[in-house]
Amino acid sequence: MFANRRVVVVMPAYNAAETLRRTYAETMATGVVDHVIVVDDASRDATVAVARTLPHTTVHVHPQNRGYGANQKSCYRLALEHEADIVVMVHPDYQYTPALIPAMAALLASGLYDCVLASRILGGQALRQGMPWWRYAANRALTLAENILTGAKLSEYHTGYRAFTSGLLRALPLEQNSDDFVFDNQMLLQILWRGFRVAEVTCPTRYQPDASSINFARSVRYGCGCLAGALRFAVARMGKAKSEQLAAGRER
Repeated sequence: MFANRRVVVVMPAYNAAETLRRTYAETMATGVVDHVIVVDDASRDATVAVARTLPHTTVHVHPQNRGYGANQKSCYRLALEHEADIVVMVHPDYQYTPALIPAMAALLASGLYDCVLASRILGGQALRQGMPWWRYAANRALTLAENILTGAKLSEYHTGYRAFTSGLLRALPLEQNSDDFVFDNQMLLQILWRGFRVAEVTCPTRYQPDASSINFARSVRYGCGCLAGALRFAVARMGKAKSEQLAAGRER
């Protein structure tokens, strides 16, 4: 327990056998995590076998690859079933350091925020830490466009390291979102639309060959999906569409 809150870490996994154990060890070393949930999206390596050796861990396996968004849907459903008060998503590829979990949990436990994003952009170290220049440029351009369209002032919309209160997760129609990578962005737009309070913390990031990534074509598809979602948000803000349309938006 952390400040009388049950903290559950969810790890959406795909071919993470080489880094899962290290990510788990550093997660539990924080001393604030009660339980870990690993959802494997039909990995082709030993991810499931490794996960099943980890204490205090629930392992859920998708028999067929369903996509990153579908993986997160399973993660959050299982976390709520395990009576989580605070849910932190940590990628098991060790791209993001688990050492930030206590800080993120503390911001939520304070009652001041409903969502915490670990930003790679805050602090100005993203390029020095190895983020490819084209990904950095795309991140900044998409974030600028989304801030203009949503009226928010986030440093980035595209981090995969996030923490949520259970109340926020119960309030969002996550099953209506995409099963693909744009799920992350759709979820964040739903959070902003409903007026949930969002905090950001700066996050060092590791870029290595074993860290997960998407290819250029899927990156373009993701970017287009992000812009489409932000445009729907802007139209709804102007009263030209109902908020239910924003909540139900899907990119497949």
